[in-house]
Amino acid sequence: MSGDTFLTELGYKLGKTIGEGSYSKVKVGSSKKYRENVAIKVVDRKKAPPDFVNKFLPRELAILRGIKHPHIVQVYEFIEVCNGKLYIVMEQAATDLLQLIQHRGHIPCNEARHFFTQIACAVKYLHEHDIVHRDLKCENILLTEEMQVKITDFGFGKKIHGYPDLSSTYCGSAAYAPPEVLMGVPYDPKKYDIWSLGIILYVIVTGCMPFDDSNISKLPKSQQKGVVYPDSIQLEDKCQTLIRELLQFCPSGRPAANQIVKHVWLRDNK
Repeated sequence: MSGDTFLTELGYKLGKTIGEGSYSKVKVGSSKKYRENVAIKVVDRKKAPPDFVNKFLPRELAILRGIKHPHIVQVYEFIEVCNGKLYIVMEQAATDLLQLIQHRGHIPCNEARHFFTQIACAVKYLHEHDIVHRDLKCENILLTEEMQVKITDFGFGKKIHGYPDLSSTYCGSAAYAPPEVLMGVPYDPKKYDIWSLGIILYVIVTGCMPFDDSNISKLPKSQQKGVVYPDSIQLEDKCQTLIRELLQFCPSGRPAANQIVKHVWLRDNK
């Protein structure tokens, strides 16, 4: 029996593909169990390398089983089939942050504050539970019809033990990766997430990337110089201050997630 036939017997119906990775696809699905449509991530273990199957995938599944937060995508069910496929049934979002920014150009500060507060609260929750994401980027910030944030894709996620629990794996996207990761030195994965938050916030409010990642070997030098804002964008000083703090070249200079949610810019609800 194929995996898709098995899903049908369980009351699921697969629709169009809405996302695709190296070893997985995300499809729209309907279910007799749930009122609304769901997203179903189909992972093909047979196509994936051993490192993914034996290391990264078990980590991702363990994290997804153990977390529950209003701004992290909710997983309803895991379905394993003997043909090597794994189906992860989760809530479906309407769009993602990157698509919204591309459509809008950039997001004004008051609205950006709404999105970023939710993202920061979710990361605070993860870090308080000693979970790191290591691939935070605008594509991985899903948005519901009501414009509520849902962080997704924990493929590079990891449960850390003690402090500091340094990582050495190069993972994530270079455009969102901090200098210490790009330079190949052991890094604090929580500070990796904090840097990525800085990139995300910059992209939200400007509509463009802060650094040119076309030559990764030169990227750390650009990162050390700091960001420059487009002349056409007028930003609140407090927002620029937060971006500067998040994008500190030295990891120890970056704030912790529980400090970010208390930042004056996020508390300034004009």
